[in-house]
Amino acid sequence: MNDVIEPFIAATVRTAVPLGLAAFGELLVERAGLINIGLEGAILAGAFGALVGASAAGVGAGFATAALAGLFIGVLFALCVVWIRADQIIAGTALTLLSVGATGTLYRAFYGSGGAALGIATSEPLAIPGLSALPVVGTALFAQPPITYVAYLTGPVMAWWFRRTHAGLALRSIGERPEAAEAAGIAVDRARVMAILVGGTLGGIAGGTLVLAQAGTFAEGMSAGRGFIAIAIVVLGRWTPHGVAAGALLFGAASALQYAFQAMGWNAPYQLFLVVPYLLTLAALAGAVGRARAPAALGRALEARR
Repeated sequence: MNDVIEPFIAATVRTAVPLGLAAFGELLVERAGLINIGLEGAILAGAFGALVGASAAGVGAGFATAALAGLFIGVLFALCVVWIRADQIIAGTALTLLSVGATGTLYRAFYGSGGAALGIATSEPLAIPGLSALPVVGTALFAQPPITYVAYLTGPVMAWWFRRTHAGLALRSIGERPEAAEAAGIAVDRARVMAILVGGTLGGIAGGTLVLAQAGTFAEGMSAGRGFIAIAIVVLGRWTPHGVAAGALLFGAASALQYAFQAMGWNAPYQLFLVVPYLLTLAALAGAVGRARAPAALGRALEARR
């Protein structure tokens, strides 16, 4: 049984890491009273940036360029939403479409028609002494690429930041009552810009994880809706860091089901299991998982669109 459970846990974690990183970034944005539909574009831009950086200077440079690519999408979103005051849904959708078109065009321009066969070095697993020797879960949880441990730490650090720092409390107050926060002397626009930029950066790193810790290559549209799944994870996680982490693991487990069932000898079509995360996304956004209270400013912004 262990030869099924251990690969299933490993696949769950591997799938959950990019979703979790992107969702943590989106959590910051939504706590500021906004929603970044352009997160899908940030992930895709990060994936392409990782390919370019890693091809030129290795895995470390790949993650750096992935972060910069996501940050660039964040800058564009902040410019549209905070400074120009454009509609955030339309701006985010436009940025996602821009990223899809730009990465596809640049990919073919840089690497030609044979780019699909391009392979790059990936981040090697880093085993944590002692923990990686634990039965069943040791290798699955603690013999992962370093970016996995970054994801492990992000949730607790973000929870502490929200509850124990002035900046975290200020961001939460902006998401609830931006007018009151501004009256209290909080620079609302500046805080929202910072949340968007950090969220875009984490989205870019999530895209870099797909290339540098998993696939070892880039494919057009390889984000495959993960940005929208990450937004659903924030809803499912009740806008809390620990809830987001649990939601990412749930979606990761749903995606990993295909590997578990294949190992058990099930002959069901693999497409049946590929659709499960997207069904969960629809369920989360439709409220089938229970009523969730969004930050008040975000709720008012979405209500105004109806």
